[in-house]
Amino acid sequence: MRAAVVGHVEWIEFLRVEHLPAAGEIVHATEWWAEPAGGGAAAAEQLRRLTGDAMFVTALGDDELAKRADEILSSFGLEVHAAVRRGPTRRGVTQIDQTGERTITVVGERLSPRADDPLPWDRLTGVDALYFSAGDVGALRAARKARVVVATTRVFPTLIEAGVRVDALIGSAADPTERRDPAVLDPPPRLVVWTEGAAGGTFTVDGKEPRRYEAAPLPGPVVDRYGAGDSFAATLAFGLASTGDIERALQLAARAAASVLTGRGPYTGQLTSEQLGE
Repeated sequence: MRAAVVGHVEWIEFLRVEHLPAAGEIVHATEWWAEPAGGGAAAAEQLRRLTGDAMFVTALGDDELAKRADEILSSFGLEVHAAVRRGPTRRGVTQIDQTGERTITVVGERLSPRADDPLPWDRLTGVDALYFSAGDVGALRAARKARVVVATTRVFPTLIEAGVRVDALIGSAADPTERRDPAVLDPPPRLVVWTEGAAGGTFTVDGKEPRRYEAAPLPGPVVDRYGAGDSFAATLAFGLASTGDIERALQLAARAAASVLTGRGPYTGQLTSEQLGE
């Protein structure tokens, strides 16, 4: 299976704290690390682990963090194609409390790939599973040449302008910035999924009555919630492309999200193709 992500990457510093600080409070980190992350990078690596190979089309700054991000993501085995922007790569700080809940602060502009960037857009044609987390209208239209395209509601304005139909649209029911009305999209997505964390979520097919899906059992204790939604989205694209069955794809996506919760950062707990065969 050919897989790809068109999206963004951020350099994230992770801090584990006993609790999130109240106003004026000083808290001490018990653990800290840094790595390239963000929705696009996490989804790309999840697809690579499921398929054995994945292409990541993105944009980075012209600073040292961009070089480190490219090197690390490539070392995973990802095929990284990054347009270069003048200026710094976007950074972020994520604080993770003892329950695994994360709070994210980002610094700088999100860098997204554009259709006029010298990137291998033609190679997206015929890709089996693609997740779109960031990019301009032209990038989305190029992405639509893939067989199955899943997108986040965070790119809603781009979806409206592009006028292309995605196979699935995903948003968090708990995040006001992701709550958008799919009815305004023309053409509408075939599948709309609203995630609700441990409660599972709802899905709607072709505008019919919403139905619920269940969260997957946790394979271990919750360590870190960062990246669970990104792996859910990537695995949904994989599941739709590999099975053609929406409910089965949602089960796989829920399993991937549950697996990520048990690992540190976005990558440690990601589901692999070997685990799918268990």
